[in-house]
Amino acid sequence: MNRQIGKGSLLFSEAPLIIGSASVVGTKEGEGPLAQEFDCIGDDDKFGQDNWEAAESSLQKEALTLAIGKSGKDPKDVRYLFAGDLLGQLIASSFGLKTFEIPLFGLFGACSTCGEALALSAMTVAAGYADYVAAVTSSHFASAEKQFRFPLEYANQRPVSATWTVTGAGAFVLAGKERNGGKRPLAKITGITTGKIVDYGFKDSMNMGAAMAPAACQLIAQNLEDFGRKPSDYDRIITGDLGAVGQKILFDLLSEKGYDISSVHEDCGMLIYDRETQGVGSGGSGCGCAATTLSAHFLPMLANGELKRILFVPTGALLSTVSFNEGETIPAIAHGVVLEACL
Repeated sequence: MNRQIGKGSLLFSEAPLIIGSASVVGTKEGEGPLAQEFDCIGDDDKFGQDNWEAAESSLQKEALTLAIGKSGKDPKDVRYLFAGDLLGQLIASSFGLKTFEIPLFGLFGACSTCGEALALSAMTVAAGYADYVAAVTSSHFASAEKQFRFPLEYANQRPVSATWTVTGAGAFVLAGKERNGGKRPLAKITGITTGKIVDYGFKDSMNMGAAMAPAACQLIAQNLEDFGRKPSDYDRIITGDLGAVGQKILFDLLSEKGYDISSVHEDCGMLIYDRETQGVGSGGSGCGCAATTLSAHFLPMLANGELKRILFVPTGALLSTVSFNEGETIPAIAHGVVLEACL
């Protein structure tokens, strides 16, 4: 029986399965350490479109098409979509996914959206409200810079604490155990932990790692407490978007709570780029960072048994251009998804 555990988690008795996933990225990501693992790398970052926003919509459309195809299903089999992005009114999702004609729940969790979408998809499948559900997220460096920072033509200098918004989209298709048709899934979602909004008063939009690390700390500590686990009970604890600066802060904050995750921790933003050669500052971020890295890098390791259990923790900074211009702080949130191998 599915049940609530602790103060913020759910444990699934019949774990929802990830039966298909796909990753589509831009040119810079295609020059990074994970280049050989992505499903598709664009020839140019406009993906044949006239503007950056339309390019991001193309990312979502291609990722979902690939994920559904790899799952062996048809778009008409998918009951619901959970999707989101960084742009105002979620225009990358709404314009990118409209042709699928699948009922849509639009989500905004900033860079944590992949975790939010997977969690809600898993809850929907586990509760029996849908046979098949898809989760899709994206980000684009140029569309994010245009909205949150400066036009690209401005060519502003970036501090080393800044992260580089990933141009990419990740998509996942979930199914219930009895509906998988005997096909071996990539992984199963055995539990989730929903994060709280955490605000330490940071105001520097060029240091998102510092703003998001406290939310990651809260989520990881809550997950370990709720499930009665130690960090070593996970083969990996994976944050989405902290970068090198945020990772150090996360270690310090968790140490104060009595946890040392340094031996099992990895950050998607630190994996997707080579910080020494690609000029990305602290690492990568954006909705597409965690989504593409999970799909391309970590799910295959769960599928082949190299990893048995991971805690996936994408993090998001909940600011907008309005709140930033009004001098507000940058609240953050993280969501946790427990993924296990199906071997």
